[in-house]
Amino acid sequence: MGLAIIVCIFILGYILIATEHLVKLDKAASAILLGAILWVGVVVLKSSIVLPAGIENASEALHSLFEGHVSEIASILFFLLGAMTIVEIIDAHEGFNVITDRIQARSRIKLLWLISIVTFFLSAILDNLTTAIVMTMLIKKLMSAKEDQWLMGSFVIIAANAGGAWSPIGDVTTIMLWIGGQISSFKIITAIFLESVVCLLVPLLLATFFMKNTEAIESVAPSDDDQHLAISKSESRNVLLLGVGALLFIPFFKSITHLPPFMGILFGLGVLWYYTDIIHRGKGEEIKNKYSISAIIRRVDTPSILFFLGILLAVAALQTLGILTSVANYLNENVGNIYIINIIIGLLSAIVDNVPLVAACIAMYPLETFAMDHNFWTFLAYCAGTGGSVLIIGSAAGVAIMGLLKIDFIWYFKKISWLALAGYLAGAGLFVLLS
Repeated sequence: MGLAIIVCIFILGYILIATEHLVKLDKAASAILLGAILWVGVVVLKSSIVLPAGIENASEALHSLFEGHVSEIASILFFLLGAMTIVEIIDAHEGFNVITDRIQARSRIKLLWLISIVTFFLSAILDNLTTAIVMTMLIKKLMSAKEDQWLMGSFVIIAANAGGAWSPIGDVTTIMLWIGGQISSFKIITAIFLESVVCLLVPLLLATFFMKNTEAIESVAPSDDDQHLAISKSESRNVLLLGVGALLFIPFFKSITHLPPFMGILFGLGVLWYYTDIIHRGKGEEIKNKYSISAIIRRVDTPSILFFLGILLAVAALQTLGILTSVANYLNENVGNIYIINIIIGLLSAIVDNVPLVAACIAMYPLETFAMDHNFWTFLAYCAGTGGSVLIIGSAAGVAIMGLLKIDFIWYFKKISWLALAGYLAGAGLFVLLS
């Protein structure tokens, strides 16, 4: 009975988040309240928690599990905060103008394809969350109309998730499988690259065919302030190169030091911080104050970070109570077919975070059952990585862009979800056909 109430509360919170524009309640408030309430429920139902090995006291087990979840969530939030700050620093110093000034295409269709393709490959090098943030800032610099921003941002979600799925460092789930020994770098690239391409290509083709408004997009009006007098073109270029370099350095930092990715992004942020202080220290006090990191960091979208925190806490509560594991076990017992199981897991990841779902699969199927690079693992990487695009709340990239561009959940569901689903199923079908 208690677990059923927890599930109902989660569904209610999810509905409040999805209908933010109707109920006039900020989704960040709904998310953090949902996370807090569910963890109160975990405390009430602590007798239902599966005790870790070596711990016999339920309160001690709960404390240990909560600390573990908070540690994982904090590392994600620190990463998000660092990435968003770096992007805001680049934007404040007009770094993105170096790129946007070279984009001549004004057609919606051409820009849609260009932005999607760049996102697809960039997310494989960085990761889908960082790429989503960077591309969102570019979108905001390229176009002013809300509908255009929402359309491009939605395809950034699809492209970032598709591009991150085939790279061992492109998505948190592929990182989990790679570090856990379920997949190897070469195999994941060769096994699902074509499927990931199809996952993006199908929505692009459908959108191109059905797109009614093909007029040129409305550009962002140039700023008429004196910012260009304070920032030289060389400084803008150097901040862009240093900021992007800091983001690209993260995978190498992780592989060399074996520290979590947020440490790499903090390292890059510190270097960029030093550089901006150095280039402005000889300028007037007004300019130094305007371009100081303490001023720029106020532009970071804090409600989006709190929204992300609430969602992750809520999902962690479901995982702690074993609800997600029960769903995975039910699929294993009643479905059986590994391809269908993975497709369902991918669709479930559109509702709840894909990380605990993949973690549950790793726990359910030891390497003795499915060896490294088995089709189950490579297909799981594809499904868990791309299935979240079906709903905007189903992936880290989607949650971040939803906050940054204020994309309406219902708008995404009506306009984009069917495109993302078509691409997801097409890629999955290709994998099964080639297996």
